Amino acid sequence: MLYRYVKALPEPRRHLRFIAFGLTGIGLVMLANVGLPLFVYRLQTQSLSPQIISPLGQTKAVLGADSIRIEQWFPSVPALPSWQSKITDYNLSIPKLGIKQALVKINSEDLSQSLVHYAGTTLPGQYGNAIIFGHSVLPQFFNPKKYKTIFSTLPTLQEGDEILVDFDGITYRYQVINMVEVSPQDVSVLEQHYDAEYLSLITCVPPGTYLHRLVVKAKLVRF
Repeated sequence: MLYRYVKALPEPRRHLRFIAFGLTGIGLVMLANVGLPLFVYRLQTQSLSPQIISPLGQTKAVLGADSIRIEQWFPSVPALPSWQSKITDYNLSIPKLGIKQALVKINSEDLSQSLVHYAGTTLPGQYGNAIIFGHSVLPQFFNPKKYKTIFSTLPTLQEGDEILVDFDGITYRYQVINMVEVSPQDVSVLEQHYDAEYLSLITCVPPGTYLHRLVVKAKLVRF
């Protein structure tokens, strides 16, 4: 009688399947970690009035080292002369966002160390448009005490929200009046209008990129 030996097929290695499932799960979590904030941001901007949201530009860029230098934010704008002021810095607070006494430096360009008052624009409490730049990242990494993340939740502000500025011993109270999203080529948001005392906070959007600029404009409120 003839016998034939048939070798059994090896059982699938379960640990390999677990590794594959684990890697897939990690990939999905990472994708959601980046994609969900972008989706939420788009929902937030769609809820604003169409008259407030300007057409988006075509600039394509991801967050990089240059994003902490404000000269990269509106590259077509010539440098404005700096203010000759004895005041070199002041403080900004946004109660809704948990930002308290954040440092704003005048005549600076490094957003990793502070918020930056845009050179040549009016100072807080004066007629015109005081412009402040701040860095942002994905909102889940927001920390109001770290300047690389400080404006990450700026898109959640709404009309009527309060912004406080302590400048030269005086506290100025502003209220948000509108929000606009523009391309880096749209420099109209940097213009000065002297009919009232305005404050503009500017950061890069969508979260984690510097494709466009979000401008939150506020107006001084008399106590």
